[in-house]
Amino acid sequence: MCGIVGYCGEKNAAGILVEGLKRLEYRGYDSSGISVGFNNKLTVIKKKGKISNLQAAVPKDLPGTYGIGHTRWATHGEVNDLNAHPHSDSSGKISIVHNGIIENYIALRKKLTAEGVEFITETDSEVIPHLISKFYDGDLEKAVKECLKHLKGTYGIVAVHADEPCRMVGARNGSPLVLGIGEGEMFLASDVTAMMAYTKQVVYMEDGDVVVVDKTSFRTTDIRDNERDKQISTVGWDIGEMEKDGFPTFMEKEIFEQPQSILRGMKGRLDIDQGTAKLGGLNMTNRELRMVNRVIILAAGTSSYAAMTCAYLLEKIARIPANAELSSEIRYKNPIVDPGTLYFVVSQSGETADTLYAMRELQRKGAKVLGICNVVGSTIPRESDGGVYIHSGPEIAVASTKAFTSQLTAMYLFSLIMARMRDMSMIDGKKIVEAMAKLPDDIETVLKLNSHIKDIADKYADCHSFFFLGRGLTYPIALEGALKLKEISYIHAEGYTAGELKHGPIALINEVTPSVFLVPDDSLREKIISNMKEVKARKGPIIAVAVEGDKEVEDIADDVIFVPKVHEVMYPFVMVVPLQMYAYHTAVKLGRNVDQPRNLAKSVTGARMPASA
Repeated sequence: MCGIVGYCGEKNAAGILVEGLKRLEYRGYDSSGISVGFNNKLTVIKKKGKISNLQAAVPKDLPGTYGIGHTRWATHGEVNDLNAHPHSDSSGKISIVHNGIIENYIALRKKLTAEGVEFITETDSEVIPHLISKFYDGDLEKAVKECLKHLKGTYGIVAVHADEPCRMVGARNGSPLVLGIGEGEMFLASDVTAMMAYTKQVVYMEDGDVVVVDKTSFRTTDIRDNERDKQISTVGWDIGEMEKDGFPTFMEKEIFEQPQSILRGMKGRLDIDQGTAKLGGLNMTNRELRMVNRVIILAAGTSSYAAMTCAYLLEKIARIPANAELSSEIRYKNPIVDPGTLYFVVSQSGETADTLYAMRELQRKGAKVLGICNVVGSTIPRESDGGVYIHSGPEIAVASTKAFTSQLTAMYLFSLIMARMRDMSMIDGKKIVEAMAKLPDDIETVLKLNSHIKDIADKYADCHSFFFLGRGLTYPIALEGALKLKEISYIHAEGYTAGELKHGPIALINEVTPSVFLVPDDSLREKIISNMKEVKARKGPIIAVAVEGDKEVEDIADDVIFVPKVHEVMYPFVMVVPLQMYAYHTAVKLGRNVDQPRNLAKSVTGARMPASA
């Protein structure tokens, strides 16, 4: 996913564009660029690398009160100045920025080349300004709409023309685009974070929207000029939440914000008297919920491990069949939709392409799909049949931490509701409610282990491979721990259920390959300890995350991180946080950029699903 920002108003555009791009850098940071209009001319400046490179290249006195900017996560063409956005037509009068993938760009490029157009980049996006130029007759909106008729794929596009000052035309199909409404100024961006310093009044564009913006007004139509009514929303975040607030990195800040983000996710939703929870956004009656005979949860990346944890929990406490599925797989298969099955899709951004298209495919087949998201007004909440906002606040670091535990919180609340509707007694329900209410304090206790975890991370930072092992509810947490380590430290790490150790992975155990065991105080504890002894017998170093006072684990492991004793189903929360901290400190020790790991971006788009799929 790349980042887009556009501005028109009375202020200096270049400074606003660069600052907006800095706030979007988590969406892509291979290269960046801006195009600023002044006196019927567009000045384009593009630089490979971080946005600081672009900032250094932009003159402080660059004139112009409108323009567009882009930070790139490369898909087509190598990372260099030339392939960076914005892209322009041959005349230099038109500039565009584009998120997404143009699937038919090769055919379009051949056709335009035959017509005499000279291409200078390797990107799919460059066909867009040339097509707009081909259709331009003095009306940028009209030319953009004609261009869109020839594009196949996903896009979020913003275009400007040197002869139409302080005017932007944006379009969306499968890639997010948001309008920001200020005082005498307007913004277009791929994310509200780009404009939060200037306005909280936003309009979320939907697929098929074309929006025309000047500094005081906007108009939204579809590609055929039909008017589309839009609702203005107010962003609930504050600009201060997107600052580091004294922390060296956003990732560390977000790890330490988890007590507060979990508390926000539970606020007003726990029913202590009845030992259950309340989630009004599900848009389902108790009768409808009781009719559900299966739950399937779709997600990608970190969210998929939260989904897997919830599937385990639903079967454990609600006694309802549940599965977690990768949305990238569901998207391209022909899923069987059972009318008794309730589907959830989980996405921090609400824009994850694989998850969004999987949801649409299920809905086409008649499924009821609920969303679990963080970003209010994003596509999945708008298009789903109901759902839950996790309220974790903005998450800037690419590697998700607080959104993961907030997703767990939302799904635990749903699982509790389902359990109390079935076989769980009020007494047992109250025990879970009390345990959830205590979670913020338990996480605070874990965060006090920061220095100890750093020491362990420093000790093993030079190792080249790791195993993460858990069982039951902690198996998905092992997978998440391995993912965190590999994505920000670039160390090879594998997550396994400990019971599978002897079925192959144990062949890789040696004196320099540490195994991280999760050892909660539950019915599987003895099984995990047995697996630890198997590794110990083969001289494998062991790091254990165990419960305070577990002397047996302490005697076996080389290093132990002790977490507080909690209700047996709450161990995923208190055990994932040490793994986040471990990955963080390892990456810092190795000199990695923990907020912006290589090759990754925060919200990943993909090619559009074919109409026949």
